[in-house]
Amino acid sequence: MIIPIIGLLIGMAIGLLSPVTIPIQYSSYMSVAILAALDSVFGGIRSSIEKTFNIEIFISGFFGNAVLAAILTYIGDHLGVPIYYAAIFAFGVRLFQNFAIIRRYLLMSFKKK
Repeated sequence: MIIPIIGLLIGMAIGLLSPVTIPIQYSSYMSVAILAALDSVFGGIRSSIEKTFNIEIFISGFFGNAVLAAILTYIGDHLGVPIYYAAIFAFGVRLFQNFAIIRRYLLMSFKKK
């Protein structure tokens, strides 16, 4: 469980320290991509805690969520409708649910010790 957290922290540090800037017209794509990535990471941590982690499911979910969210954002941009809000809502809800389950597990494991 510690390896995904270390990878997440290293990725965040690289992202914060790199001088790359994203143009404003791509901000909706980046917001959805970041949420899709975080949703997959927290889902992976949760499944690891529950001892049901499967690398194929993790990788297919990571890229599948990202592609679907990008397609929704692209279609929404061309229609003039912010369809990407649906992806943001779905990923946001799942992100908080997974975080709550991870938090409960960690609290219970510390309580037992």
